[in-house]
Amino acid sequence: MNMDAFLENWGNAANTALGFFWMALWAFILGYALSSLIQVFVTKKNMQKTMGESDAKSVLFGTFFGFISSSCSFSALATTKSLFQKGASFVSSMAFLLASTNLVIELGIVISIFLGWQFVVGEYVGGILLILISWLLVGLINPKSIISKARKNLGEAEKEKADSNPISEKLRNTTNWVKVGKQYGMEWKMVWKDVTIGFTIAGIISAFVPDAFFQTLFINTGEGQSSFGFFTLLEHVIVGPFAAFITFIGSMGNIPLAALLFGKGVSFAGVMAFIFSDLVVFPVLRINAKYYGWKMSLFILSLLFTALIITSLVLHYSFEVFDLIPDFTSNNISEKEHFQFNYTFFMNIGFLIISGILVYLGFFSKQKDISYMKEMAPKSPLLEKVLKYLAFVSYFWLAGGILVKYIFNF
Repeated sequence: MNMDAFLENWGNAANTALGFFWMALWAFILGYALSSLIQVFVTKKNMQKTMGESDAKSVLFGTFFGFISSSCSFSALATTKSLFQKGASFVSSMAFLLASTNLVIELGIVISIFLGWQFVVGEYVGGILLILISWLLVGLINPKSIISKARKNLGEAEKEKADSNPISEKLRNTTNWVKVGKQYGMEWKMVWKDVTIGFTIAGIISAFVPDAFFQTLFINTGEGQSSFGFFTLLEHVIVGPFAAFITFIGSMGNIPLAALLFGKGVSFAGVMAFIFSDLVVFPVLRINAKYYGWKMSLFILSLLFTALIITSLVLHYSFEVFDLIPDFTSNNISEKEHFQFNYTFFMNIGFLIISGILVYLGFFSKQKDISYMKEMAPKSPLLEKVLKYLAFVSYFWLAGGILVKYIFNF
């Protein structure tokens, strides 16, 4: 590749990455605003009591509480640990974990923008299937000794005071709105590095990585390929999680990458497996090992990996029967015009104003000194430092690419 070609690709990569983020900006703000409101105003009183058994009611409550929680994997891991430590059953704790990373509102909105309604249906139906299959597998394996040892590793939980105030009273309390603003800021603090790196990588892949690479990585993909045999699909749903493992980015940052994979001809099953894989990456494995011990951590990894493979295959064949799998050639998001005076522009402006109000409430209002902090899983200091530096490198890359494209006209 000569220098002119590199500079042209650099400009296209930066423009595509920023275009992807512009497409999704209002959805991020809406999703994290809703998540912040729910977490402050919706009480989780006696949550662990309602999740104490391994029956359908406990799994249903675990799924519901996961649905109304934050989509951040580190927040979900910490809350899952606390619930399990306070007496929730292992099955209902896993239901909460899977729901909080697959059934949350903000994830569905972003998927609808990049991949379409079929993938939103696949995400929510698949999230429920993941929970049911995991529940079934736990019942078949019956890992009582592993669960018992994991509880011992956690030790006794600290008692908390339950907030029994009615929702109407909470809404009138200005302190709670400051907490909403702080929670909103925390949501962005948890994901800014993942989102920055994820969108930058998506732009780089779009501009620099040839289709031949994806056809090698995911067998039997490419132009003219509309149907897949079982073993091809199996290879896709196994390679998908490994691709997610390499990017080590959270689910929200991975969605534009998933859209690129589908646009390159990867099967519906392979793309869904890629999206479902945010809980089978190394940082999650390490955190679970720190909480429960390596035996339980590896068990959770194998449980979720098996469940996502089965779920992705079931979704693919079910959607195929009803002719719901979209045509990948109509989903080439890298060729779309991202910056236009359309509904996205006005949605972004409106939600940026909302974002500004929430940030003001949380950090610049008269009550800004109010303390509010959600429990987070212990992150690796080294990994966080690497991600932070990669995020800053991404900003320099994006700024340089925009200069190359619009100032130097490459």
